[in-house]
Amino acid sequence: MLRSLDGTEPEVAESAYVDESAVVVGDVVVGADASVWPNATLRGDHGRIELRRAANVQDGAVLHEDAVVEPEATVGHNAIVHAATVAEGALVGMNATVLDDARVGADAVVGAGAVVTEGTEVPPRTLVTGVPAEVTAELDPDADPSPGRFGANHYAALIDRYEETAERID
Repeated sequence: MLRSLDGTEPEVAESAYVDESAVVVGDVVVGADASVWPNATLRGDHGRIELRRAANVQDGAVLHEDAVVEPEATVGHNAIVHAATVAEGALVGMNATVLDDARVGADAVVGAGAVVTEGTEVPPRTLVTGVPAEVTAELDPDADPSPGRFGANHYAALIDRYEETAERID
């Protein structure tokens, strides 16, 4: 569901996908080949939310207040990104939380259930886990694609399948 707020409508690229059960409100930009999956909420009522090229926000995830998901980044099922940045090719795992003014570095992974606290800088190509999240591994610099980009590629391909074959059954 796309909703305007205070006269500001979400901007959704023609090649993007927003599931009908997702809620996208106000100052939100969904870029080319980006996707927002069932029951995700992007609430642009207190700052702009940007999903850049081929970024994806999976089922049940929540983005609020100046959140940016850079190209080919993945926000996993039920994750929260609040006033934070997820850099290109990064992955925020299922049920993880990234809090205000944090930045998840390029091709980094926030493990499932981890909490990246306010103002934290997750280094590129690292795995952070725990509460609060701490670096627990360096990722293979030769891995191609990174886990976030792998998810982005998968979900970008899934857009076509959903647009071509998904039908509402009441």
